[in-house]
Amino acid sequence: MKAKKFLSLALTGVLAASLLAGCGTDNNANKGGNNAGGDNAKKLTIGMVTDVGGVHDNSFNQAAWEGLTRAKNELGITPKVSESKRAEDYTPNLNGYVKDSNVSMTWGIGFLMEKDIKTVATANPDAKLGIIDSDLGGDIPKNVTAVTFKEEEGSFLMGVMAGKMTKSNKIGFVGGVKFALIEKFEYGFKAGVKSVNPNATVTAVYADAFDKPDKGKLLAAQLYQQGADIIFHASGLTGDGVFAEAKERGAGHWVIGVDRDQSELAPANTLSSMVKRVDNAIFAITKDLNEGKYDGGHIVYGLKEDGVGYAPTTKNNVPEDVIKLMDDYKKQIIDGKITAPATADAFKNFK
Repeated sequence: MKAKKFLSLALTGVLAASLLAGCGTDNNANKGGNNAGGDNAKKLTIGMVTDVGGVHDNSFNQAAWEGLTRAKNELGITPKVSESKRAEDYTPNLNGYVKDSNVSMTWGIGFLMEKDIKTVATANPDAKLGIIDSDLGGDIPKNVTAVTFKEEEGSFLMGVMAGKMTKSNKIGFVGGVKFALIEKFEYGFKAGVKSVNPNATVTAVYADAFDKPDKGKLLAAQLYQQGADIIFHASGLTGDGVFAEAKERGAGHWVIGVDRDQSELAPANTLSSMVKRVDNAIFAITKDLNEGKYDGGHIVYGLKEDGVGYAPTTKNNVPEDVIKLMDDYKKQIIDGKITAPATADAFKNFK
């Protein structure tokens, strides 16, 4: 499977209102195979296990479900979802689909599930599994598709925007859990700010959770009280609290969303969202499986592959000249003139 095929996908999302449409059992589903035989062909059933954020996290779990919902609408597959309430649910939920002969592929959404995916895949070599946001440490079983994104590249563009838009020169970042994945958002963002506004400072705080909106709201309140006028979050459902705090404080308190267009959470307070096209990745791989072209392995999506970027609603609150500047930096990253840092060490050496 080649990452470049991602370019051919239309960047169209699925309305959240149809989020849970189509859950259930399709008696015509089969294990593996394809759907090339017309209306009488058996349909694929795809299982999805969320992390603790749940399918309504307004973030990557929801984006993944939107990808499967699109596959239902366009390919006729049957999507199923199991929402994990705690980490201990991951393996049982994955096994629930893997042991079901009607389920053709099982997705684990989020890097917190990487050990569970590897364990279940190794124990069930004939099952097909996928994981979002982890390459399993480079040790990927042959029956697993591991999808990762260059979050630092999209976050760099958010930093360019924040660096040009801030009036206080104080900017905040709220992360979920301080893992390498979330640090890619933090350091890419800080580098973008630094590139256009070296006088601005970015204060990063972590909630230690992806499912605690109250904690996100508290952290946002602290950052705004310290003078920040823009906060970028990468914290799943926790980030809903950041939007809530911005709405309460009113004009001049800005938020940058993550993973999907989150402007609906606070339209008057949202500058942009760093979209990560989990939906298109899920759809593309499901389409391959439906056509009998499943490969497994590691797939990486960045700016070049349109796997990350900024939401179309950015134009609502961001001036045209700032968007043009973001596009200029985007081209430099794609052309290899700028390498967005993904770690603390890389940021320290970033110029």
